[in-house]
Amino acid sequence: MKKAALHNLGCKVNAYETEAMQQMLEAAGYEIVPFNEPADVYVVNTCSVTNMADRKSRQMLHKAKKNNPDSIVVATGCYVQTSEQEALEDLSIDIVIGNNRKHELVSLIEEFAKDNVLDINHEKQEFEELFVSQTAEHTRAFIKVQDGCNQFCSYCIIPYARGRVRSRKLENVIDEVMRLASNGYKEVVLTGIHLSSYGVDFEDKTDLLALIQAVNRVDGIERIRLGSLEPKIVTEEFASALSQMPKVCPHFHLSLQSGCDATLKRMNRRYTAEEYETGCRLLRKYFKHPAITTDVIVGFPGESDEEFEITNQFLKKIHFYEMHIFKYSKRKGTRAAVMQDQVAEQIKTGRSAELISLGNEMSDEFRMYYTGKIKDVLFEEKVEINGKSYYTGYTKEYVKVAKESEETLENQIIEGKITGRLTDDIYIMR
Repeated sequence: MKKAALHNLGCKVNAYETEAMQQMLEAAGYEIVPFNEPADVYVVNTCSVTNMADRKSRQMLHKAKKNNPDSIVVATGCYVQTSEQEALEDLSIDIVIGNNRKHELVSLIEEFAKDNVLDINHEKQEFEELFVSQTAEHTRAFIKVQDGCNQFCSYCIIPYARGRVRSRKLENVIDEVMRLASNGYKEVVLTGIHLSSYGVDFEDKTDLLALIQAVNRVDGIERIRLGSLEPKIVTEEFASALSQMPKVCPHFHLSLQSGCDATLKRMNRRYTAEEYETGCRLLRKYFKHPAITTDVIVGFPGESDEEFEITNQFLKKIHFYEMHIFKYSKRKGTRAAVMQDQVAEQIKTGRSAELISLGNEMSDEFRMYYTGKIKDVLFEEKVEINGKSYYTGYTKEYVKVAKESEETLENQIIEGKITGRLTDDIYIMR
């Protein structure tokens, strides 16, 4: 039996695609082995969101060929889409597959094995149908429902790597959700490159809300979690409709990047801080103590001390559950890379540290709120903590909780009282 190994880099969309490719290889008769072991085929699903991501992608491709010089090394994903010529000239890579051609993986490997030469990196403009019936996680399944982006933020290469918005047909999403539910999954996460754009390419009026409502009707699915959303999608109608679906988790990732309007304008983010705040206010109107998380970029070109302080104060005002802080780095091919007034690395490091500290404080405060509260937890895995056996899982707000148990609790939703902190980021249920 031939052996195949896969490695994923990047976002949850990439992770979904890697799961789907693994299942295609398994169906074709391949034995899946760890990436650091000898294999006949290595598949690296690359990322290109930053220069560091490009470098990690190249490193993993070279590692694959080093593991077995006689293997077939397949490079797919965003790095090969944005750096096609570089990938084609890389002697460690045998097959280059651009985005939207991953569904042809097995046939392309077979063709290469016959002809020993193949370069594939052109793009189709319809949604690429991939399917999964199981995932590496045993309780939560990520489902790709959308690809591409039309936003063209000034710092981002992804629209060039992923192309324009393409949405998955609602009936195909529901088919996959039903299949996952029949396999025991209780929670699904709807994800995409720009999830809020779901349906804009459809001629009918199907949009993200209609998709969520359809998933909500699937028997067996008890939780629906959403990937990253754009702030302006959170209207009164949207927030109200979500609150009427008990399966929807009150855990919302609203991408911010900056709390300063001048910085947002240079980023081409297409909303103001006031509009962002309105979205958060609506979520808090319709959900009790929802988890609101975000991304922030520090040191964007032209970000002065004053602009940074405006962002700092805005973050304190909104009061997030979690913040993912990124130091701006130049990305070749984007408008921001050639902007004037690039911020010094030392300044970016200091600003990043300040916001990470703020984020940690707000996260602790958010989690402590649940001490003494009765919550439902979907348990996922067994762990050893301080010499005792626990199962850990998450509330709907994505607060990590542990319950001591020698019996399996995996994939069970259990109601109980959260009594306090077990570790820095894990609370305990009695």
